[in-house]
Amino acid sequence: MPLRLYNTRTRSTEAFAPLDGNRVRIYVCGLTPSAQAHIGHARSFLFFDVLRRYLTYAGYDVTYVQNVTDIDDRSIARARETGEHWYDIVSGYYASFKASMAKLGVREPDQEPYATKFMAPIVGMIEQLIAKGHAYVAKDGVYYSVPSFPRYGALSNRNTDELESGARIEVDEFKRDPLDFALWKFVKPGEPFWPSPWGDGRPGWHIECSAMSRELLDPAGAGFDIHGGGADLIFPHHENEIAQSEPLMPHPPMANVWMHGGLLLFENKKMSKSLGNFEPLEELLLRHDPQAVRLLFLQTGYSKVMNFTEDAIGAAALGLERLKAAYRALRGAPVRATGDGVALEAAVREALDADMNTAGALAELHRVAGRAGEFEKAGTDVAGAYEALLDVLGLTPDASWLVAPAAAALPEDTLARLRATFGAEISPNGASAEDAIARILDARTQARADKNWAESDRLRDALLACGIAIKDSKDGTTWNVAAG
Repeated sequence: MPLRLYNTRTRSTEAFAPLDGNRVRIYVCGLTPSAQAHIGHARSFLFFDVLRRYLTYAGYDVTYVQNVTDIDDRSIARARETGEHWYDIVSGYYASFKASMAKLGVREPDQEPYATKFMAPIVGMIEQLIAKGHAYVAKDGVYYSVPSFPRYGALSNRNTDELESGARIEVDEFKRDPLDFALWKFVKPGEPFWPSPWGDGRPGWHIECSAMSRELLDPAGAGFDIHGGGADLIFPHHENEIAQSEPLMPHPPMANVWMHGGLLLFENKKMSKSLGNFEPLEELLLRHDPQAVRLLFLQTGYSKVMNFTEDAIGAAALGLERLKAAYRALRGAPVRATGDGVALEAAVREALDADMNTAGALAELHRVAGRAGEFEKAGTDVAGAYEALLDVLGLTPDASWLVAPAAAALPEDTLARLRATFGAEISPNGASAEDAIARILDARTQARADKNWAESDRLRDALLACGIAIKDSKDGTTWNVAAG
């Protein structure tokens, strides 16, 4: 089955086919580093990193562009408040973000354009929009004329009448229509500025992505393959990009496929400093293993709303240890032609081909992990595929994966107690107490899925009798050594 992706532009899942042979061009809206990055930012960029990795793995020649909005109202306002230079503010926040992305295993973009370094293409695009009647010069800047583009609202599935009912013109704006938006803002006292034919100023937020994507991916105006970002960017940002770009193109659409990542909640709430649940990404990654964070994101479909909880990240950390234990076992297994590697690759690719179903792909890797003890004894040819597919998901094994965690947390007789209680239920995966617990938890998860509550309770109580307490939540099941 070919790769199929959900396209926001057509509101359907479609077979993916590059516009230019084997070449795939991707543009993802990057960070505006006027404040600290948070875990919601991480989720979006982690997904597009996996998409890029998978396309490369599948044999495509991928060019990945992710911009930096290094000038905006908020960084200017913060500079005014603190006395710092606006660029020092932006540079500091962006350096922190980049360090966090590196910890999370997100690969560097092929191109990382900064808005302030693309002023000539930005100004040139605005000139073309004015010449074609899609923009006009006003007292406070240059505006895009939304009524000049009849398809406005198609991406977000909104009509202009509905949009206008909620729009308004601020007292210091001079636009003609409430929906019109700024392409160029004339300089105000104390603000940074760049020259333009209409007066000194700086670009509006939306025009930079239109100009930079055209300059780097689509100079001929025939469109590029994939445009991505968070769902919160569909309107107005991506809607405005289309309105700016497509009137200047001989062959629209601007992007063939539009992909959007789902929103992220933190402990069932939207992240907000006013709610007291905002935590900078760099601080969260000091508390949690970055690979466990990555694994947690893989467990939810990229377009779905996701809830980040401490219980969920705890469960993901246990899942990561299980994958690591399987990796160690498979590396030590005798190499034997079994066909398991081919089967694993086919299963993972089938999952990812279904609109990047990372949860399904991860389930296949966990299925192999559940048989790691068996493979270690009998031999297998799955080890190479297992490692390569982990890398596709960005869970790239390094030296730390070869080091077994200290077993001091579990009493020395735990495995013996588990074997005495469960017998064949943990065989042949009884190489360690952790393996045995994982096997029982798998059986209990299946019992719960089958609504066999009596069996689920039996396994829970039997584990507790062995000194293992489990905790169920909507994000999964975690275990710990029982108190006392």
